Amino acid sequence: MNFKFLLPLFIVGFIPFILDNSYAQISSGGFGNSPFERDFGDVKFLDAYFGTIDEKFEIGAGDKNVPFTVIMANVGTQDITGIRGQLSLPLGFSASDGPSSIIYADADSNSLAGENFHLTFFVDIGDYVQIQQYPGTVKVDYSRLRESGVRTAFENFDFKVTGKSVVNLRALNPFLTSLQQNHVTIEISNDGTAPISSVDVGLQNTQSERASTTQSITNVENVVILNTDWEIGEINPKSKKLIELDVYVPESLKGDTLRAPLEITYFNAHGDKHTISRIADFYVKGLIDLSIYNIDVIELSGTQMVIGEIINEGNEDGLFGFVTINPRGDSNIKHNTQFIDEIEIDAPVPFNIPIEFEGEPKYGEHDITITVRYKDSIRDELFLNHEKTISIEKPSNGDESGPDLTLIIIPIILAIGAGIYIIRRRKKTTLTN
Repeated sequence: MNFKFLLPLFIVGFIPFILDNSYAQISSGGFGNSPFERDFGDVKFLDAYFGTIDEKFEIGAGDKNVPFTVIMANVGTQDITGIRGQLSLPLGFSASDGPSSIIYADADSNSLAGENFHLTFFVDIGDYVQIQQYPGTVKVDYSRLRESGVRTAFENFDFKVTGKSVVNLRALNPFLTSLQQNHVTIEISNDGTAPISSVDVGLQNTQSERASTTQSITNVENVVILNTDWEIGEINPKSKKLIELDVYVPESLKGDTLRAPLEITYFNAHGDKHTISRIADFYVKGLIDLSIYNIDVIELSGTQMVIGEIINEGNEDGLFGFVTINPRGDSNIKHNTQFIDEIEIDAPVPFNIPIEFEGEPKYGEHDITITVRYKDSIRDELFLNHEKTISIEKPSNGDESGPDLTLIIIPIILAIGAGIYIIRRRKKTTLTN
């Protein structure tokens, strides 16, 4: 009888526990098994990061004495004072005072009810710390105004070692040529360990921007640039992106350095927007614009020569010039070169290269290539090739059979001269007698 009476009573008493767990009812002081715990207190954790109250820092392994800021809020109804924090971080992080020291920080002032306050610790980061998220704990001791005793709050949080973004730029070809349009490629690189995103690049101090300024800081406003803004997106660590533009440089900048200031805007690993300035420098060369004309074959002193003229229609002399003829196809003309020195801009430069053959001479048409080799003001070697078909005829004093006419003509001239001399002598003798 006792067992039959106790069993129903046990079942009735156990039902509230089943129903309470089934409907996740709120119990006193929290949400039970809910991840959103309701813990009442005077201070509440807001954020923790490497940096100061005004700026978040990108940091990496090996950095020393780095500020670490914890931001908290006084959510109580009274002002608090005597705020002091103690930081606990995982292995690899230590106090800047030494690896065995406790990481302490004091708040600068009291915290009014409903206001935020911050604690700034100084931390050394180990050489082998990875770029990832880490857990941490902060202990905050404080006192309420008009209340004796010290209260303590503990807050767990996550923080991130972001790595560092290092943004650089360079022109892949830092030389421009005046009096012509130049296609320019600029490399934007992230040489750091943290990614950057939403990268936007803008060329500054152009003619349109100069209108709103009172003074020029570079000479980029003197050139014509077709595009000045680029959206290039994300640049991962140790990678790069390219931007391209077309630039026309006037003759007045020949021999000068063109300085192009670029403004780069991006978001770092903390999600903060940054704007930096970099300058791409270019050296402006003069224009050497060569052409070859009046190519012909002439005979000079029994030797046939390829002649022609080179004209420079640019604004800079070509240096250390050479002209070379090379055979093409079945031509057996020998490779031959002539030094012509400077190719000036104010007059045509003639050349004449003797024609020699590999083996027996072949007369008629020959296909040749005339190559002009020269250097510009930065000593880059340049080439101009011109293909031509020339016609070579037999020389007038070629290897023909028969007597040499000079052997006949010279004795005749000498005989005529001797005869004239004798006749004059006889006339003179007759007159004397």
